[in-house]
Amino acid sequence: MIDALTPFAYLAALVLSTVGLYLLDRRHKLAFATSPKAAALSITIAVALFLVWDLVGIGLGIFFRGDAPHLSGLLLAPELPLEELFFLIVLSYNSLLVYLGFARRLKK
Repeated sequence: MIDALTPFAYLAALVLSTVGLYLLDRRHKLAFATSPKAAALSITIAVALFLVWDLVGIGLGIFFRGDAPHLSGLLLAPELPLEELFFLIVLSYNSLLVYLGFARRLKK
C-alpha cells in the first residue's frame, strides 16, 4: 500500500504545505483574510512568471524533469511535472506571507 502512494508523496507534502500556509494566513490575517482578490492575483502572477521561466529553461534544455520516485508522473507539459505548479504556489504564497508579516511588524 505504501509503495503505491510513494509517487504522490511530494505532491501530498506540497498540498499539505499549502494548507498549512493558509492556516497561518488565516490565523494572523495576512493575505486572504484581509484582501482575497489581491492575494490570489499576487500568487497567480508570480506563479505564471515562474512557469514562463520554467518553460523557457525547458525549451533551452537547461531544466529537465529527471527521474524521482516521489513524483506522480503527471505532466503539465513535456519535462514540467504537476508538482512544479504546486511548488511554485507554495513558494509564492510563502513569500507573500513573509513580506506581509514583516511589513506588519515594521509598522508597529
